[in-house]
Amino acid sequence: MSRRVLIITYYWPPSGGAGVQRWLKFVKYLQEFGWQPVIYTPANPEVPAEDQSLLEDVPEGIEIIKTKIWEPYTLYKKFVGRKKSDKIKTGFLSENKRPSFTEKVSTWIRGNLFIPDARKYWLKPSIKFLSAYLEKNHVDAVISTGPPHSTHMIALGISKKTNIPWLADFRDPWTNIDFYHQLMLTKASDRRHHKMEKQVLLNADRLVTVSWNWAKDFKDLGAENMVVITNGYDPDDFQGLTYEGNDKFEFVHLGSMNKDRNQHVFWEVLSEILEDNPKFKNYLKITLIGPIDHSVHSSIEKYNLKEFVNKTDYMPHREVLKIASNAEVLFLPLNNTPHVGGIVPGKIFEYLAMKRPILCIGPTDGDAAKILHETGCGATFDFDDRARLKKHVRTLFDRYIEKENHCTHADISEYSRRELTARLAKVLQEMVNERK
Repeated sequence: MSRRVLIITYYWPPSGGAGVQRWLKFVKYLQEFGWQPVIYTPANPEVPAEDQSLLEDVPEGIEIIKTKIWEPYTLYKKFVGRKKSDKIKTGFLSENKRPSFTEKVSTWIRGNLFIPDARKYWLKPSIKFLSAYLEKNHVDAVISTGPPHSTHMIALGISKKTNIPWLADFRDPWTNIDFYHQLMLTKASDRRHHKMEKQVLLNADRLVTVSWNWAKDFKDLGAENMVVITNGYDPDDFQGLTYEGNDKFEFVHLGSMNKDRNQHVFWEVLSEILEDNPKFKNYLKITLIGPIDHSVHSSIEKYNLKEFVNKTDYMPHREVLKIASNAEVLFLPLNNTPHVGGIVPGKIFEYLAMKRPILCIGPTDGDAAKILHETGCGATFDFDDRARLKKHVRTLFDRYIEKENHCTHADISEYSRRELTARLAKVLQEMVNERK
C-alpha cells in the first residue's frame, strides 16, 4: 500500500529554471518506490521563467493543491522603475552595473523586512490551509524544499500542529548562501535569520542537502540527522541526444551566470590563445544560455570576445540539452565566494550525462571537483590558475582539430534520478518507522 507524502515547494511546472528540476524528478519516480506525492505550491508564483514542456514530466493523476500568494515584487518593480511584466532573476541582487539608490534601498528592505524571504506572506495562510486539509486528508510525511525558506517555516508550523514526520530539503544553504553578506542585514535581522534556520535544523526529523561540504556546514550549525542526496540526471531527458560533430570549437554554459561566477581568468585565457594561435579564431564559439550579469558582458567586451559569443536568456529544457550535447566543452564556473566547496550545480549531472568534456573553474578540493575526478569526465582549475587552464584549453582544442575530443567516464548511474529517488524513499521510510 502506498504511503502519502505532502511536498511543499514554491517552484513547480510550468515554472522553469533550476529550482524546479530536483523535486519534479523526485515526484516523477516516487510512486515506483511506494510513495504517493501530494504537491502544495502557490497558484501565482513570481518565477524567473516558464517552461511548459516540463509539465510532461508531471505524473498523471497526482494531487496538486494550490493557494494564492501575495508577494512584494509588484511594489519592488514600481519602486525601481521596472515593467510589471519583467521577471526578477534569482540570485541577481542588482542587475545593473551601478545599483541606483532605490535598488540599494530595496535590497535593504528585502534583507531586513522580508524574513526569511519575500514569500513570508504565504506562511500563515498556508499553515491555516494545510492544517485544515490534513484534518481531512491523511499523509504519512511532509517534505519542504527551499529556497525559498518560507517553505520550511510552513512545514515547521504544520509539524508543531500535527506531529507528522517532516523532512527539510535544502537545495541551497540559508545563512551560508553565497549572497547572504550582500543583503545589508542589521544585527537584529541577522539574528532572526539564524534563529529561524536553527528552528528548522532542530525540529525537522530529517535534513537533506545536495553536497557533502554543505552537510558539514549545517552540522556545524547544530544540525543532526543530516543526509546528502545530490541532484542528478534523468536518462529519459537524453533519449535520442547524441554528439553529432561540431564545426566550431564550442564552449557551452547552461544557466545563470552572476557576478560571482564570472571567471575573468577564463576570458583572459581565451583572449591569449586567440593571439597565440590564428587558427583558434576560425573555430572558437561561446554559447551562453541563461541570464548573465552585466559584469559578464563587460568581461566579454574587455577581452574582445564579443564576435565569438552567442547569448540567449532562456529556452525550453529539451532544446537546451540538445545544444549542450553537441558542445566541444561544457563550461562550469563556480561562485568565487565563501562556502564554495559545497557548490555542486545541478547542471553538472546533466553535463556528465552528455558525455562531453567538462571544464570547471572552482576549488580543486571542492565537491564538484570530487565528482568530476571520480567520474573521469572533466577537469577543475582554481580561480587563479591561469597557466594550467590555458594549457588544458590548448589540449582540448588540439584534440578537437584531430577529432579526438571525446569523453569516456566511469558509471554515473548512482546520479540517475531513479536511483536518487530510491534513496529518498528509503530515508522517508526510516523517518516514518522511527515514529512507530
